[in-house]
Amino acid sequence: MSVELIKLQYQDKNITLIPTAHVSKESAELTERTIDEINPDCICIELDEDRYQNVKNPQKYRDNNITKIIKEKKVGFMLVNLILGNYQKKLAKQLDSKSGQEMMIGIRKAEETGATLVLADRKIQTTFKRVWAALGVKDKIKLLTTIISTLFDDEDISEEEIMKLQEKDMLDAALKEVSAEFPSISKVLVEERDRYLAYKIKNAPGKNIVAILGAAHTIGIQKYINENYSIEEFDQIPPKKTSSKIIDWILPVIIVAAIIFSFSLNKEMGLKQIKTWIIFNGTLSALGVLLAGGHILSILVAFIASPITSLNPLMAAGWFAGLTEAHFRKPTVGDFDRLNEDLNSLKGLWKNKVTRILLVVVFANLGSTLGSIISGLNIFSSLIDRL
Repeated sequence: MSVELIKLQYQDKNITLIPTAHVSKESAELTERTIDEINPDCICIELDEDRYQNVKNPQKYRDNNITKIIKEKKVGFMLVNLILGNYQKKLAKQLDSKSGQEMMIGIRKAEETGATLVLADRKIQTTFKRVWAALGVKDKIKLLTTIISTLFDDEDISEEEIMKLQEKDMLDAALKEVSAEFPSISKVLVEERDRYLAYKIKNAPGKNIVAILGAAHTIGIQKYINENYSIEEFDQIPPKKTSSKIIDWILPVIIVAAIIFSFSLNKEMGLKQIKTWIIFNGTLSALGVLLAGGHILSILVAFIASPITSLNPLMAAGWFAGLTEAHFRKPTVGDFDRLNEDLNSLKGLWKNKVTRILLVVVFANLGSTLGSIISGLNIFSSLIDRL
């Protein structure tokens, strides 16, 4: 199936959009052929600086400092990024291609011809954070479930099906479906990025510009290319709402107040309430680490940390358990090299030290959250019975 290039005019610039499927050999061939024919002054690619560095140096992931990732609260981002990246690589493998090959060709051609290379996409971390901020609790759970399910998706997909995604009518239908399922995600992932890409492309240097893009973005770029706007707001991380910050502190304050009130009624009751908080919080967080295959000391740290961190929204038991796990089971180069393979099975997910550390953080936090809910209900139930 042939894919048509999209020709646009912006002021005195001739812009050619190359619609691609990121795992298709045909897309890579079309990219190389188009650049050779046009010999552009500038080549725009749908990458940000971090993804560009990963493409330039595929072994860069070996330099990841897992401890730094935990301290900077990027565990969730890394885990989701690994899962989605692995899914794309599985598709590419089925099609005997390489994920993002057309982007590599764009980079190589820019180096060979001297064309200016423009990284036209927004930082992936900014996109993820804006998506997360836009979602409610229910949609967050639904999204995570959808992402995790890709780990166990063994269904083969044909290259014909991939290429069909480049048809505009199918794209319109797909985008409408996304909008209905996750309206806020559609806005951040599609509309905002379309605007961002269009802005970068039309402001790229030179008169002859080629832009290598996922086909899903070409419709929006055509729509926004002649509009005047700033992209500054799209680079901002929405601050947490004051109401959300207050809610985060409400439960800890209520729990502490309930325990203090229990002591005023009866010293033994107060001690029992503290014991309830510690046992449920510590045990469930420790159980989470155990399920993740964590080190015995990581389990112990989770048990000790959870009752304390549950009373402070600025801390999390998983961070301490994860740092302990990273200290005693430091990932090797081999663990990073096996990531793609290990992500394809539950056994590999738990066996690989990189993903196991991430799971320790996530499971410890989930256990701690569950422990807070159960112990909190138990404490209030006891108070009600006493009154």
